[in-house]
Amino acid sequence: MRPMSFGQGGPQQQWDPWKPNSQQPWSGGGSGESPDWAALADASEARAKRRRLLFIGGGALATVAIGTAVAVAVVSANGSDEASPGTSSQVPGATDFDIPSPTGTVPSFAPTSAPPPLDPKDFIASAKKDKAPLSPDILFPGTQLTMGETVYKKGPTADTGNCASAAKSTLPKVLNDNDCTRLIRVTYTKDDMAVTVGVAVFDTEAQATKAKQQADKKSIVKSLSGGGIKDFCSGAVCRSTTNSYGRYAYFTIAGFTAGKDVTTKDTAVFATGDDLQEFTFRQIRRRGEAQASAAADE
Repeated sequence: MRPMSFGQGGPQQQWDPWKPNSQQPWSGGGSGESPDWAALADASEARAKRRRLLFIGGGALATVAIGTAVAVAVVSANGSDEASPGTSSQVPGATDFDIPSPTGTVPSFAPTSAPPPLDPKDFIASAKKDKAPLSPDILFPGTQLTMGETVYKKGPTADTGNCASAAKSTLPKVLNDNDCTRLIRVTYTKDDMAVTVGVAVFDTEAQATKAKQQADKKSIVKSLSGGGIKDFCSGAVCRSTTNSYGRYAYFTIAGFTAGKDVTTKDTAVFATGDDLQEFTFRQIRRRGEAQASAAADE
């Protein structure tokens, strides 16, 4: 039987350009057979189609790779900016530059400051503001007074609206001329010494200051005896002091309960008068501080 020629329906091996050693669609010999141009065209189209598929697939993979890289970069950036617990997420040095507002202007704020504290002396400078209760036991509380290491026993107290009746020598006129409204007295004792404190109350600080300035060495408050304390400083020489603070003028007279004169050598008597003068000043000042504190809390 004569062998079939190419293209006559006999079994033949298809040429696959992507398969190694596959048979070409035409013989390499000189048999004179012409190439199958249709098969060649089909093969060329198949190769072009495969190239297109490869290019499309490669581009998709590249796009996925780029997208992944961008996603990783974004996640990495977010991770580096995220604040860890206990740390601030504010940009370091953020106060070194201004962030412009949407309107293009930088808002400004007026400086603020705390209101000035209330002055305690203002509350004891006039009767209009000095409204706290006042009595001998409020101004001189308790049954004794301790100044440093010295303890004084509290004796009788007195309170009168007739200021001149509780004063002696030149002091009654001074009190009346400056419209004294009240005079509070208290006596303290230590051993054989006694001291009476007199607090004169005026409507204004100016009146109290003027009374202090007008008082002289003979302007003394009457000593207050009673409750086991003998009359003192009635005829004997005693030591006296005069001072003022706010609308209050205060006086002391100190001496011996036995009636003997006080001399410059009796330093204990001087110390007693100084202690009671200092305590009276503190009590008047505390009165102002208490009222200032109450007003600040309102």
